[in-house]
Amino acid sequence: MTDPLDPLDAMAPLDATIPLDTMAPLDSIAPPDSVRCVLFDFDGPVCALFRNHPAPGVAGRLLDWLPAGVRHLVRAEDGGPVTDPQVILRAVGELDPGGALVSELEARLTEEEVLATESAVPTPRAAELIRALGDAGVALAVTTNNSPRVVRRYLERTGLADCFGPHIHGRTHDPHDPRRLKPHPDSLARALASTGAAAGESVMIGDAVADFLAAKQLGIRFLGYATRESKGEVLYEVGARVVVDELPGSVVELAALADQLSRDGRLP
Repeated sequence: MTDPLDPLDAMAPLDATIPLDTMAPLDSIAPPDSVRCVLFDFDGPVCALFRNHPAPGVAGRLLDWLPAGVRHLVRAEDGGPVTDPQVILRAVGELDPGGALVSELEARLTEEEVLATESAVPTPRAAELIRALGDAGVALAVTTNNSPRVVRRYLERTGLADCFGPHIHGRTHDPHDPRRLKPHPDSLARALASTGAAAGESVMIGDAVADFLAAKQLGIRFLGYATRESKGEVLYEVGARVVVDELPGSVVELAALADQLSRDGRLP
């Protein structure tokens, strides 16, 4: 019998209904001798995708397109206006899993992301870190809730595509079921399978709670990235061990942070 969360079983489909309370505790992760694989979230750690094509505007256009009977069912967790397009996609996916509505919504969101890609702002030090890791022989992958088409477009425009090769894992793996978006670990498990890396020798760099939860389910060490103190505090509150406000400047620095992830406490 296959284990749907075993990244070495590349042919096993992940069950979108896997509960989030079955996570492996971080204390059980043994520190590896080296970092052999780094998984990057895209929007945040690699670039600011919506810096010049604001996400609230995208969300508003997607909501306006939805039928009125569906639109009023989409709500933000805090009850306020919905400003995150991913919230809309996930909500419609819950209402109409596998349906034509969610498929068309995903296609419209992808087109908005394509437009955003053209004016996306590179994250400081991201390109340098990515190239240094690639030169050191570290396997690299993108694990994102964005469209892999959009990620590929950005990486090609910035000359980073060769660093990642085919290891770009985003939502269009199954656009009809947004329940596989992070915090579900689907994209991370596919990344481990495609790179051949083990969870214990990998690190994920992410900026959202969903990134942390997805990494924790597979026993992947998580390095939080947050340029705002409030966002960093949220990551610490859910259990992140280390959160930085700028990316590591070298492979050695990243390895040192990875070692810190195996110990209690925050960085000074």
